[in-house]
Amino acid sequence: MGYVSARDALDRSIYNQLIAARETKTHQVENYLRSISNEIRLLANTAMVIEAMHDFRDATDELDRAQVPDDVRLRVESWYDAEFMPTVRRQLGPQADIKDYLPTGAAAYILQDRYIISNPNRTGQRRAMTDPGDGSTYSRVHARFHPILRHAAATLNFYDFMMIDPRTGRIIYSVTKEADFASSVKARPYRHSNLAASAGACSESADESKTCLADFADYLPADGAPAAFMVAPLIEAGVVIGVLAARLSITELDNIVTGGRQWSREGFGATGEAYLVGPDFLIRSAPRLFFENRDQYFDELERGGTTPKNDIEDTHRYGSPVLQQHVDNKATRAALVGLQGIGTIAGVGGQLTLASWGPVNVPGVRWGMIAKIDEAEAFAPVHRLEIRLTIVGVIALLVVLLTGAWLSRSLLGPLRDLIAGVQRFAAGDYATQVRVRTKDEIGQLCSAFNGMVGELREKSTVIESKNRENEQLLLNVLPAPIANRLRGGEQNIADGFDNITVAFADLVDFTHLSSGMPPARLVELLNGLFSRFDEAALELSVEKIKTVGDAYMVVCGLPIPVSDHVRRILRMAIRMVYITREHALENKVAMRIRVGVNTGPVVAGVIGKSKYIYDLWGDTVNVASRMESTGLPDTVQVTRPVYEALKDEFDWESRGLVEVKGKGSVEAWILKL
Repeated sequence: MGYVSARDALDRSIYNQLIAARETKTHQVENYLRSISNEIRLLANTAMVIEAMHDFRDATDELDRAQVPDDVRLRVESWYDAEFMPTVRRQLGPQADIKDYLPTGAAAYILQDRYIISNPNRTGQRRAMTDPGDGSTYSRVHARFHPILRHAAATLNFYDFMMIDPRTGRIIYSVTKEADFASSVKARPYRHSNLAASAGACSESADESKTCLADFADYLPADGAPAAFMVAPLIEAGVVIGVLAARLSITELDNIVTGGRQWSREGFGATGEAYLVGPDFLIRSAPRLFFENRDQYFDELERGGTTPKNDIEDTHRYGSPVLQQHVDNKATRAALVGLQGIGTIAGVGGQLTLASWGPVNVPGVRWGMIAKIDEAEAFAPVHRLEIRLTIVGVIALLVVLLTGAWLSRSLLGPLRDLIAGVQRFAAGDYATQVRVRTKDEIGQLCSAFNGMVGELREKSTVIESKNRENEQLLLNVLPAPIANRLRGGEQNIADGFDNITVAFADLVDFTHLSSGMPPARLVELLNGLFSRFDEAALELSVEKIKTVGDAYMVVCGLPIPVSDHVRRILRMAIRMVYITREHALENKVAMRIRVGVNTGPVVAGVIGKSKYIYDLWGDTVNVASRMESTGLPDTVQVTRPVYEALKDEFDWESRGLVEVKGKGSVEAWILKL
C-alpha cells in the first residue's frame, strides 16, 4: 500500500510539475512573439523607417530606368548558374530552369551585382558592406540607413530586416542580402513563399496596429532553411506605402523553449524537456538530445524510421531539426486542436515518457507545446522503493508490516507537501516553499522544486524592480497625468487649454560667460542653477516643460487646471531672479537672468515615439518667449493680461510698447523686485 500510494502521489507531483513547466514555457513563447510584434510595429511607425522606405523606393525606381551593362548581366547570370541553381536543384530537382529564377528589371540586376556578387564579404557576412562606392543614389541611401537597420536587427535578435514595395512586391532593402534581395515576392519563384503571403496580408489595409506572423516554412533564398517572418505595414497619411518584414531567429526561439539549455535547473532532470510542434506535425524548436548528444540523436532518428533520409541530411546541413523532425502522437494531435492534457506517450527512441500538452495562443500560427520526461527517470525513486520492500519482505512478514507503515508515513508527508507546493505554485504563489524532510530522492526533488521556485521569484523581483525604474524614468520625462494616459494606450496625446500661464527664463550673455569656462565647470554651474529652479517649481506646483541650453521653460494650469496659475508663475519668476543672484554670488560669477511671462490659450501634446517630449504651442507661448528676449537683465517682463490679473498685488513699471516679431507693438510691464 505504501508503494502504490507513493507511486500515485509521485505520479501526480510529476504531472503537476510538467503542467507548470509547460505553462511557463507557453507564456514565455507567447510573450516573446508578442514583444516582437510590438517592436516591429513600433519601428514601422517611426519617421526614420518611413523616410527610408521613400528613399529606397525612389532610388530603386531610378535604377529601373537605367540600362543594365553587359558585364553586370553576365556576372549575375553566371552567379545564378554556378552558385544559386545547384542549391535550387538539390531541393526541387534537376528539372528546375534557371530562367524562372533570374532577376527581372534593371534594378534587380544592378543591386544583386553590387551587394551580392561583387560584395567582398562571404555569404552570411554580406551585411558588413555599407557602401559599394559606385556613387549611385541607392548607395547613398544605403550608406545612410543600413548601419541603423543592421544595428536594430542585431539588437532585437532578428536574422534579417526587409523593406518591400507593395506596388511591385520587390524587396527594395535587406540587411543580409540573400538571393531574394531586389526580387519580387509577387513573381516566381517567391510568390508562394510564406513571406509573400504575410506581406500581402499586411499591405491590404492601413491599420497601424496590425502585424502578420508567418509560420516557419522552407525558404528558397536561404538554401531552403526554415524561416519565419513578422511583418508590419508602413503607413503614411492613411496609405500603405511599404511593408517592413523581420526574419525571426531559430536560435532565439530555441533558447526560450530550452531555457538557455538549462534543463536541470528548470526541473526537467536528466531526460525531461519541452518542445514546440506545428500543424504539419514538424517541430518548431530543437529537442534536448540534439544539443546534448547529436550522434545519439541522429542514430535514434534513423532507427525510428519516421524521418526521411533527406530530412536528416537537411538537419545536418542547416544545423537545426526545425521542420525536419516529424512528431505525430496523441500529445501533438491534441495540442494542435487546442486541447490540454497529460498522459504517457512514446519517445523518439521508443521509450515511454510522461507528458503534458496544450496549445500556444499566438495569432497567425497554430502551435502546440509538449513538456515531457522519461518514465524511467520519473519513477526511479518508486522503483528503488520496490526493491527495498521486496528484500524486507523476504526477511520477515513482521518487518515488512512495520517497515511498510513507516515508509508510508515518511514518504507520503513530503510528497503531499510537494504536491501542495506545486499546486500553490501553479495557482500563482511564487513565494511558496516545501519543507525538505529527507536527503533521499524525494528530498532532492523537494530541494529542486524549492530551487526552481526561488529562481523564478528572484527573476520576478528583478522584473518588478526594472518596472519601477522605468516608471520613475517616465515620470521624470512627462507629467504624471500624461504618463498615465500614455501607459493606458493613447498614442496621439494633444489637448487644448483655454487659460494657462507660461514663463521663459534665459541667462544674459551666457555664451560670453561660458567661453572661458571648462566644460565640466560649465555643466556643474548650469546643473546647480536648474536644480534649484526645479525645487522651486515643485514647491509652487508648476510644471517644468524643458530646458534648452541656458533657457528654462515652466507652465501652470496644465495638464491639471488651477485657478491661480498666473500668481504661481509670477512667484516662480521672482524666485528664479533671486535664485540666479544667490547662485552667482556663491559661485563667484557674473550671472544675470531675464524672465518673460504671458497668459492665454495653448495646445499641449506629446511629440515623438522613441524619445518622448511634452511641449506647448500657440501664440501665448511665442509672446512669452518674446517677453523674455526683449526684457531687461534681472527683471520679469509681462504682457497686459498678466498685468491686469495681478496689478493690485505687485508693484509694476510700464515699458510702453515693445516690438514683438510677428505681432508688432505689444504693451509690456516690468515687475518691480
